[in-house]
Amino acid sequence: MPLVLITGIPSSGKSTRAAQIKEYLEKEHNKTVHIVSENEVITSSNLKKNALYLDSSKEKEIRSIIKSEVQRLVSQDAVVIIDAANYIKGYRYEIYCMSKSCKTTQCTVHCETSTTAAWDFNVKRSSTNNSGDEVYSQDIFDALVMRYEAPDSRNRWDSPLILVQAEDNLPKEKIACALFDRKPPPPNQSTQNAPLSATNYLHELDRITQDIVTAIMSAQNMGIEGDIKIPGQNNLNVKLNGNKLTAAQLGRHRRQFLTYSKMHPSSDTSRVASLFVQFLNSSLSS
Repeated sequence: MPLVLITGIPSSGKSTRAAQIKEYLEKEHNKTVHIVSENEVITSSNLKKNALYLDSSKEKEIRSIIKSEVQRLVSQDAVVIIDAANYIKGYRYEIYCMSKSCKTTQCTVHCETSTTAAWDFNVKRSSTNNSGDEVYSQDIFDALVMRYEAPDSRNRWDSPLILVQAEDNLPKEKIACALFDRKPPPPNQSTQNAPLSATNYLHELDRITQDIVTAIMSAQNMGIEGDIKIPGQNNLNVKLNGNKLTAAQLGRHRRQFLTYSKMHPSSDTSRVASLFVQFLNSSLSS
């Protein structure tokens, strides 16, 4: 269940470190390890990196897919490594809340390198690239470096923070200690989903979330902009933040919420609507 979040500017060695951590944990700790790779998600979505980072809505979709896959895997008896830029501190906070609600440990591995060294590696990769991994253009590289919000050990969602320079050996013991020698932080109301347990509540879960999706689509079709009020719910609004959601996008968010809710069952359906709207608002703002 432990989670390793890797972060760094473009071409800072994140995928290399992810592979090293996976090999170490499998061989020396006999752990099952899953890598959720941003590059693989981008490729499987038939996108190119340089085009992706010019489109904030597509970027948001990729982050949502990664988060959903991590959410699916982190509940299993395995270590999950997120091999991605993870350059937005708000997104790292969301991942922290998710791991906290799953009652598992997490650490952040910052692949720290200079902008010059990272760009040089990117350029060299263009002449030796046999993996099909797209090389960053200068404009996109510079933009991502400017956007990068470096982790800070004073932030609870970035801690414990393990810094790794390009020339460093992998700090194996630090990583193992962060994952296996600590107790996970206790979940609280802000990070814990209200669950569903009895079979008839699964029907209610399905019905309530589908009603909300239908209400959002109907409001959009009528040309309503801004916040969408959910009928029959007091002070419950979906904040679109300028987005126009397709049925496919809403369906994906709904499936993610259903998957997570079914893993944390309870008999209380009174909060399903508010939790689903909170989930949507969080996903749409990241």
